[in-house]
Amino acid sequence: MSKNVLITGGAQRLGSLLCRCFAQAGWQVWCHYHRSDAAAELLRAELQQQGWSMQTIAADLADQAQRQAMMRQIMATSGPLHCLVNNASSFEPDSATAFDLNAARGQLEVNLLAPMALSALMAETLPQHDPTGARSIIHLLDQKVFNLNPDYFSYTLSKLALERAVALQAQALAPRLRVCGVAPGLMFLSGPQTQDNFDQASRINLMRQPTDPGQVAASCLFLADNPCITGVTLAVDNGQHLIPLPRDVMFVVQDLLKDARCITPT
Repeated sequence: MSKNVLITGGAQRLGSLLCRCFAQAGWQVWCHYHRSDAAAELLRAELQQQGWSMQTIAADLADQAQRQAMMRQIMATSGPLHCLVNNASSFEPDSATAFDLNAARGQLEVNLLAPMALSALMAETLPQHDPTGARSIIHLLDQKVFNLNPDYFSYTLSKLALERAVALQAQALAPRLRVCGVAPGLMFLSGPQTQDNFDQASRINLMRQPTDPGQVAASCLFLADNPCITGVTLAVDNGQHLIPLPRDVMFVVQDLLKDARCITPT
């Protein structure tokens, strides 16, 4: 029987690449989505046409009843998960001074509490006699957790807590579950970012090139397949986390472009 994986937020962007990567490696993929039903169905049809297995499942990750129902449906159809990839994320701008408590709670619910709840639900369903290291949880983080700046304040708080949960969960859920993290660099246009801004910001790293989202997906598959790795986070970011900046890289480049436009040639 093939291994099965649940990828949250799997219909678009990195999530769709994760679904493709795991499906093409022979995994049975469950693609979770919330509002992206059309994108999820297009992805399912594409992979099915190529001979790969993917099923779609809808849930609001901010709702514990829907999280439970999703896990029950997967269990009833495919049995216990071999891997859970917590990829879905809420990314909304705020700051320490312009702090909206309700908005912050919403981001914490999706970015931190949902991964914790899904992890616990997965752990409840595991068989008693499993090969050690066969099942895993992978949390998608952000290079920002190793390279702090105060922009996107609540989002950053939620990812910092999730990064600390990697080691804590690895200790708590061993030996039946491994827990790892992957911290990508800038891969896609972000928020209000323009293409020109992205083209420059995505090269502010040690390798001076954009992070390949396909390599991020491949890193997640590697962790899922390697029974010896737990409690660690891989930074897949071309070394972006080693270049400290006072603000989010998008705003640094935005200010540089603004300054460049203000310079009058003599």
